[in-house]
Amino acid sequence: MIEWVRKLGAAFGASFLWLVCLIYFTQGFRSFVWTAVSYQLKDRLKLSPSTSQFVFSVAFFPWSIKPLYGIISDCIPIRGRKRVPYLIISTVLSLIPWLILGLNASMRSSKWYLMSLLTVQNFGSAMADVVVDAMIAEAVRFERASFAGDLQSMSWLAMAFGGICGSLSGGYALSNLERDTIFLLFSALPSLQLLSCAMVEESSVGGKDPLDSSNSENFKEVNENSSSMDGDSFLDMKSSTSISRRKKSQKDRKRRVAVPSKLQSVENVDSLASSWFHSLKSAAYSLCRAFGKPIIFRPMAWFFLAHITVPNLSTVMFYYQTEFLNLDASFLGTARVIGWLGLMFGTFAYNRYLKTMKLQRILMWAHIGLTLLGLLDVVLVSRLNLAFGISDRIMVLCGSALSDAVNQFKFMPFLILSGQLCPPGIEGTLFALFMSINNLGSTLGSFMGASLASILNISSGSFDNLLLGIAIQVFCTLIPIAFLFLIPKGATGISA
Repeated sequence: MIEWVRKLGAAFGASFLWLVCLIYFTQGFRSFVWTAVSYQLKDRLKLSPSTSQFVFSVAFFPWSIKPLYGIISDCIPIRGRKRVPYLIISTVLSLIPWLILGLNASMRSSKWYLMSLLTVQNFGSAMADVVVDAMIAEAVRFERASFAGDLQSMSWLAMAFGGICGSLSGGYALSNLERDTIFLLFSALPSLQLLSCAMVEESSVGGKDPLDSSNSENFKEVNENSSSMDGDSFLDMKSSTSISRRKKSQKDRKRRVAVPSKLQSVENVDSLASSWFHSLKSAAYSLCRAFGKPIIFRPMAWFFLAHITVPNLSTVMFYYQTEFLNLDASFLGTARVIGWLGLMFGTFAYNRYLKTMKLQRILMWAHIGLTLLGLLDVVLVSRLNLAFGISDRIMVLCGSALSDAVNQFKFMPFLILSGQLCPPGIEGTLFALFMSINNLGSTLGSFMGASLASILNISSGSFDNLLLGIAIQVFCTLIPIAFLFLIPKGATGISA
């Protein structure tokens, strides 16, 4: 393991590898603070399960429009750089909301303010995810293509490790710390990420920004004029006629210099806007061409259908586990750790044994596994487990926690495949498009779950129809198997 990390560090650079691992670790460690958000919605704001799921769905919507961030970062450089400046902006956006929620009690006590700040935070996190994915794609294509799977695996292992740490510490924090303290503690990671951005060097893609040269010329002009005016102030021994003539001469000279400078600035702005337009047009065309490839379009279509055909009842199950089963936050954190450990095991198993397996087969068995794990939830809600002497805690550990690992496990082949097929110039956009389809499908699945809970009148303290809802969810889990024809028959995790 240590030797593997050293090889990656030698191939891509220690600072780059550190930043990638830190960003993905932070993504995983979000379970530390989002568990506190779940309890804030349930205990402090007294929201129903369907309302809480609606809040989460809206808050996570920025993850569904990731192509927008990819197009902007690919086509509109900031001072000649396409990645690090956007990474800094996104980190600031993900940092400020946690500081506000930690310092302002009224903000975190209002459903609408809380939802707005969480949406801004996810906007920053989603943009950072797009940028770092693009940086990985560029590094793999330009430097070490043979390390494509290894670098992607390292990033996911960092996220899994962050998830384990966040889940373990999150339960303890909820039992011993106030919500505001938890929000402030988590803000330390985005702060460290902001400092780490300065460690990564990025070469300029187009030289200096045209606006910069005009600004520097204007600045020089102002300094020269200011110097002239300062000199005039000391010539009080001259005649008033001489002073008036000199001031008039200076005004004429400033007019002659300023007019061409303004025209040049306008021309530079027009040229820059035209350049951005052509870049956006070229990126959109390249993206359409890439999206038209069956190996890209068909898996994306299947992945989207796999989400929207299955209603997500995770928030409802959270309410059931905490209110009806009386499971505490520490245990639920432990259950999440089992899921993250399963993700780490699945990552190693995929890279060692499943790279050459057909995608259709991997995804079919993944959904069969999810169906079987869903039956464990049916047993839990129907209380059949007690008849066999199996505790609720064991059922939760073997059911909900492992389903998270399987959901993550089926995601690995697409990540590697997307990185290998990224066309030059739109790395961020293609990665973002792939991820946004997943996230949009997940968001729509959450809306469907909230709607199902509302239709079945499942609410806090009233779980009579939860068994029916879980049964519907289990049945729907089998539906994506019928659409596996969308996956090319010969496609594997390492070949198109």
